[in-house]
Amino acid sequence: MTGMYDFHCHTTLSDGGMLPIELIRRMSVLGYGTVAISDHVDATNLHEVITAVSRLKRSASLFGVELLCGVEITHVPPEEIPNIAKEAKEIGADVVVVHGETVVEPVAPGTNAVAVRSPDVNILAHPGLISYADAEAAAKNGVFLEITSRNGHNRMNGHVVKTALDAGCGMLVQSDAHEPRDLLDRDAKWLVARGAGLTKEMAGDILRFDPATIKQF
Repeated sequence: MTGMYDFHCHTTLSDGGMLPIELIRRMSVLGYGTVAISDHVDATNLHEVITAVSRLKRSASLFGVELLCGVEITHVPPEEIPNIAKEAKEIGADVVVVHGETVVEPVAPGTNAVAVRSPDVNILAHPGLISYADAEAAAKNGVFLEITSRNGHNRMNGHVVKTALDAGCGMLVQSDAHEPRDLLDRDAKWLVARGAGLTKEMAGDILRFDPATIKQF
């Protein structure tokens, strides 16, 4: 497995415990080639987060990491998600993640449905009991569903994998890291993929995902 990726990591720009450059250094040591810092945003901090992460791209490159500027739109009313996602892309976001309807947080119903139909959303994180119809829409619109290692959110990984396979949509294995202990090495990523119900072949394909693909949508 080469070209390790993670498009869902948090720093002190929201509720994470690492400075952005510390996250990048730790990811570099673990062998990651592409990382997106995707801190939590709503209308109040969207510009600040994107501006801050963009400033770090050169520093990340000195550690051998391609840093993508991401955001995770979190607990925003579903009706507002498309406009915030569009604005994020317009002001420099490379990756737009939406905080999906995890079973362990009170995310507004309808968030999954809106996210997978938004042309500016790339990833639906920890989507919980996502419906087949929403997974089908994700497949149609090129939105990836997340297989997560994060405690609590990962309870529905088996359901997410089964529904994604039935609907034919893409999946990504990610950490949703907030602290150093959350970061995944190669073996840990493999175990998350296999533990979610993916075959060895499917897990290998997902873990070998070309990071450049995420920016094509």
